[in-house]
Amino acid sequence: MTAQVDYLAVVYTATSGASAELLGSDEKELVQLVWQLVDVKNKKLGRVNELLIEPDCSDLTEEREEEDVVEESVEEKRSGADCVSTSTSFEAALNLFHLQLTNEVNSAGAGTSVYLCTDGQLHIRQVIHPEAASKNILVPDCFYSFFDLRKEFKTQFPSFDLKALNVHVMAESVNVPADVPPMWDPSSALDPSAILPATAAVQQVQIMANIILALLSEPNCHTFSNLERVSEKFESGTCKMEKVCDNTVIRARGLPWQSSDQDIARFFRGLNIAKGGAALCLNAQGRRNGEALVRFVNEEHRDLALQRHKHHMGNRYIEVYKATGEDFLKIAGGTSNEVAIFLSREDQIIVRMRGLPFTATHEQVLTFFSPGDGPKETCPVSGGKDGILFVHYPDGRPTGDAFVLFACEEHAQCALRKHKEILGKRYIELFKSTAAEVQQVLNRYSSAPLIPVAPAPLVSVLPAVSLLPPPCGLRDCLRLRGLPYTASIEDILTFLGEFTHDIRPHGVHMVLNQQGRPSGDCFIQMTSAERALQASQRLHKHMMSSQRGVNSRYVEVFPCSAEEMGLVLMGGSLSHTHTHTHTRGRSGTGLSPPPCKSRRKCCWELGVLRDCRVGGLLPWGQGFWVFSNLVLWEDEEIWVNKEGFKNRVLVCVCEGVKSLKCD
Repeated sequence: MTAQVDYLAVVYTATSGASAELLGSDEKELVQLVWQLVDVKNKKLGRVNELLIEPDCSDLTEEREEEDVVEESVEEKRSGADCVSTSTSFEAALNLFHLQLTNEVNSAGAGTSVYLCTDGQLHIRQVIHPEAASKNILVPDCFYSFFDLRKEFKTQFPSFDLKALNVHVMAESVNVPADVPPMWDPSSALDPSAILPATAAVQQVQIMANIILALLSEPNCHTFSNLERVSEKFESGTCKMEKVCDNTVIRARGLPWQSSDQDIARFFRGLNIAKGGAALCLNAQGRRNGEALVRFVNEEHRDLALQRHKHHMGNRYIEVYKATGEDFLKIAGGTSNEVAIFLSREDQIIVRMRGLPFTATHEQVLTFFSPGDGPKETCPVSGGKDGILFVHYPDGRPTGDAFVLFACEEHAQCALRKHKEILGKRYIELFKSTAAEVQQVLNRYSSAPLIPVAPAPLVSVLPAVSLLPPPCGLRDCLRLRGLPYTASIEDILTFLGEFTHDIRPHGVHMVLNQQGRPSGDCFIQMTSAERALQASQRLHKHMMSSQRGVNSRYVEVFPCSAEEMGLVLMGGSLSHTHTHTHTRGRSGTGLSPPPCKSRRKCCWELGVLRDCRVGGLLPWGQGFWVFSNLVLWEDEEIWVNKEGFKNRVLVCVCEGVKSLKCD
């Protein structure tokens, strides 16, 4: 559908940071907004307007303050614009822009339909909308639809490569004079992180306006028809089991645990996420692990999302990586008819209940959310009993989880204020949820075995190489004991101070209990035993505070070996005396075995597999120990893959295990 276009407002933005193809990738604030009105019907140009925005002084560092001083001295020399205005804030600048643009259109009198036109997608999608979202500002309606001059030029001249287009190339192609200074020539191979001179934005807008006139005039007679739209609201919903293109999916890592799909959509504001395209990931215990998979409408928006790597959500930076369509479908795809019916209602807010009594009924849940005395406490469940979905194991036993629908955000927020209130004799945890999380939880429990098995050890992300050295292993790791339960990895790095630079990549391992909660212990892999010893001597019993908690605790710091760290992370434990001794024998090592179902005596040994005959039986003997992450029964024969014989490994062996078979 072709939109009626009476005017085009050529817009150019500049931030205090990178420009060109990296514009908006560094989260810098908008400092300059330049535009010029083009009368499409009469093919006339309006005046050039320049709006200068003062950056938020509360976020300035010393380095940024120095840059601003330099920039202020340059502002006095700016010229070329017919009208120059200043604004003290981003919000005021957007409102002033909208007001001046509306007044100019009304005074021209040739129509009322006006659309923005930019050189590429970055000015609108990566500058205006992200900053507005981070500052919780509503942008004027004119910023939700615009024309991309590069795509319009590509439509008129199909032979050009869209990725190679810029203002300089387009101007040369339509014989528009472009007096481009060499220091900001888009065709040059200069560093795009360099800040453009003050007059560059004005000259850029003037050249773009002349390119538009050339496209509108004969012999081109181009019609602007490819209107770009920015989604105003993220549409939640279910994802159908259909093929998802690999080039449209990203993985976001480091999300706050309480973040919802709407928070993810706010982080990617300006980019169009597919319906139901934000899926929060859960860990083995059904809790959010700080990751999400996000599906965008096309590859272009996915590529723009990757430029937001390490942008901030609150005070946390978010890592953004490529992912596959298969990864997304594993999290968000597939559901039962019961779930499909539950999620079929449009524009519903989902709240997850955790910790319900196993005997909880629909009536009890409705009573729990029943309206209170005041209007602010009104949070009726949408649809009554049909708005409640209990989660069960395959044999019908309740899991203690349920999902509840609310008709609007106000009711959902009211319901969330009942967090940790009592239902029966248990306090209930409440979280804002998503359709993808409903599917994950249902799929996870529906695939659970009917016969319960021992929980798998909670293993952190470990390097691919073996962590287990010879019995006389090097003590190049640190054990931190007594951490605040709210402590994050950032808190630990702050506590380590100068020793942070001595941590190996991915070398921080939080120890969790069987409920998936912090145990108060942590292991750090250091680059050398000397630095580990120095850190333990300097930091032992120092105080650690958490950003999420008000209490501080002193932390015990001990040097330890990778062997001991691997043991704990794989389900074992260390005695308190073990971390204080440097001499160990086979007996009295201070190592405790992980839980074992057999009531008979177990032994925990370390050794090296010295021989392997593939396909045959290997008798047990001194030094013939292999790794097993299983809980062993009496008289059980263990099958292991021959790849497991390449490294020294640990095993919990029960008496009565007679033989080892190798495949």
